[in-house]
Amino acid sequence: MPVKIREDSSGPFPRPPRITFDNFQVDLRSGEIRKNGARIRLQAQPFQLLVLLLENAGDVVSREEICRELWPVDTFVDFEHSLAAAVNKIREALCDSADNPRYIETLPKRGYRFIGKIRTEAPVVIAVAEPQQTVGLVPVPPAKAWRTRMWILGLVGTVVVLVAAVLFVRLSRKPVNSQFDSHMGSDIVTVVPFTAYPGVETAPSFSPDGSRIAFSWDDATGNRSGRPQYDLYVKAIGSETLLRLTKHPSDWISSTWSPDGTQIAFHRLAADDNGIYVVAALGGPERRLIATHTPNDLGSPLSWSPDGKWIAYSDLENGQFGGRNFLLNVDTLETHEFPHDPSCRHEGDMTFSHSGRELAILCVHNTESVEYLITDLQGKSKRLLTMWHEPPYGLSWSGDDQSLLVAAWAPSGIELYEIRVSDGEVRKLPVTAGAWLTVSNDGRKLAFSLSEDHVNIWRKDLKHPEVPAVQMYASTRPQNNAQYSPDGHHIAFVSLRSGTWSVWLADSNGSNLVQITKGPAARYPRWSPDSQKIAFEITEPIGLEEVYTTDISDHVAHKLKTNVRELANPYWSHDGKWIYFLGREGTGHQLFRCPAGGGDATLLVESMDLTNEIESSDGKLLYFPGYLGETSMMMLALDGAWATPQQVPQVAKIFDQSQWALVPEGIYFTPQHHPRSICFYDLATKHTREIFKADKDLAEGMSVSPDGRYLLYSQLDENNSSIMLVNNFR
Repeated sequence: MPVKIREDSSGPFPRPPRITFDNFQVDLRSGEIRKNGARIRLQAQPFQLLVLLLENAGDVVSREEICRELWPVDTFVDFEHSLAAAVNKIREALCDSADNPRYIETLPKRGYRFIGKIRTEAPVVIAVAEPQQTVGLVPVPPAKAWRTRMWILGLVGTVVVLVAAVLFVRLSRKPVNSQFDSHMGSDIVTVVPFTAYPGVETAPSFSPDGSRIAFSWDDATGNRSGRPQYDLYVKAIGSETLLRLTKHPSDWISSTWSPDGTQIAFHRLAADDNGIYVVAALGGPERRLIATHTPNDLGSPLSWSPDGKWIAYSDLENGQFGGRNFLLNVDTLETHEFPHDPSCRHEGDMTFSHSGRELAILCVHNTESVEYLITDLQGKSKRLLTMWHEPPYGLSWSGDDQSLLVAAWAPSGIELYEIRVSDGEVRKLPVTAGAWLTVSNDGRKLAFSLSEDHVNIWRKDLKHPEVPAVQMYASTRPQNNAQYSPDGHHIAFVSLRSGTWSVWLADSNGSNLVQITKGPAARYPRWSPDSQKIAFEITEPIGLEEVYTTDISDHVAHKLKTNVRELANPYWSHDGKWIYFLGREGTGHQLFRCPAGGGDATLLVESMDLTNEIESSDGKLLYFPGYLGETSMMMLALDGAWATPQQVPQVAKIFDQSQWALVPEGIYFTPQHHPRSICFYDLATKHTREIFKADKDLAEGMSVSPDGRYLLYSQLDENNSSIMLVNNFR
């Protein structure tokens, strides 16, 4: 008879069970797995699945039962991929094998079974025969627990139901157990605009008393060179009086308030001046504290410690790739590198809790593994909360320090999530999505930046550049990355017009629009040489990136099956035999190619420079721009003449990795210091000339028609972003 495991319920406060098998011990109190005493990392959902299998050791747990237990009916996920990913994580943690399993056995089309031998321990767990009632050991999410409790109480009568209702109202006021109801007692959650100025307002931060918000604003005036022009401003809630604190237009500014509310520290990213500054909250001269080499906005957030002594920030170490966390002493201006985990390729977003006793940290192991950690102030004790696939666009502690609030990318746009500190459980917030969230110290207010971009595809006549460009495929939703088919008859592009980023197909004259992909977000369409197929990148609901191909005659997507787990940025070889792609095994910059019909991939080169690759028309060279700030145009010899990438001689750096196109004679691109210009670099003469200037800032994608007559490019026709304020958030 199969053995079941249930919790020992003796006593008013039963000890949470520990389940032991071989050298492993599963502790349900801490949500940890240990092997011979050493802790093994396992994310919350795979941990719940493991406990479910342990609870039913020896029995098959069906896929349907797993879905019911781990993914409630109000949760949207791609179940097949999510389940497979969770099982793989368990096997990695237990050093198990799918082919020769010791612990987790797969029963095709049925489910999974734990086949290891559990060692029961009387003080912790009780072995009971199968007919007896069992109590599951799976940590039940609060929503599921409440529904189960109400179902049971419904059997015993109206009086008990009323008591339970009162209990629920009381519990719902506790942030840890909150289901993010739209009402908090008599207080109604409201989302209202805090700013409504032209241009882009972003990166808000609350004053300590929650009465004011500092934010960055590019007002869309002045010399519009294509580079952002942010300055720092402060506005009180309920007032339209605006105070400008800086007069140095910058590429980006993030800010944080001193605990006493008298000063604001800000991180300025600018071509002529990267550094951390401080300025009086009521205005006055700014003072630089330290120079930095932070390359982009994702690495720029600051956090001021509640005792006022330290400012946490991230920066590049000795100019090398991969951020590190640092603490800046406000009084002495000495910097201390926070203890670094060598397994983290990048660390950042170090944020003090309101109590000042803990720090939240982001650790990036590789492009598919972004971890949220909680640590003490010395970095001696780090605890994994959960693992994510995408880096955050803002991170903040809740007012009571019991959860982290995160803005993260999703296929439909940026969404807001809560990560519970006690067990790492993740919930999506039912609030209009936005980036760079911040929470007031009392937890009652939340602010974020909500963008509304109008990106359209334009066509320029290269033979008559004096003629105004023509807008193609007009839409009120963003669209970009248009690509001519090799025969010139069609154009593939990506658009958000259906609600999710999807690949669309149209005739080259702008007619006959057809949606090619439906479902998960699809990007980066690239044509086969015969103009009959399109390769594109799909972002699965669990965050993994895959490459698919489809024939334009039937629109049926086929996954490119190869031995690399995660694929991105596909491109066909000139003869159609191969598909190049970037692998995501490490830091996301490994160039592979595999047969166009699928098969084992070959690693061509591993370089931090690799981004969007294009093969030359003769198949001898592969061109690609550099990574992040180092946007030099690079080339790689495919015949092995030189195994490392070389810089294309005498070509200017480009403004963005996606704003270039290769033709047999040369390269069209936007130069780094003139981002509204479209230039042409001649491969034969090594000379560059400007072709025309765009009317507004450019966006992703550039393509030239096969006859060289037309150039497609994406243009940011309108770019607005406002600070939104959520009142009565808690």
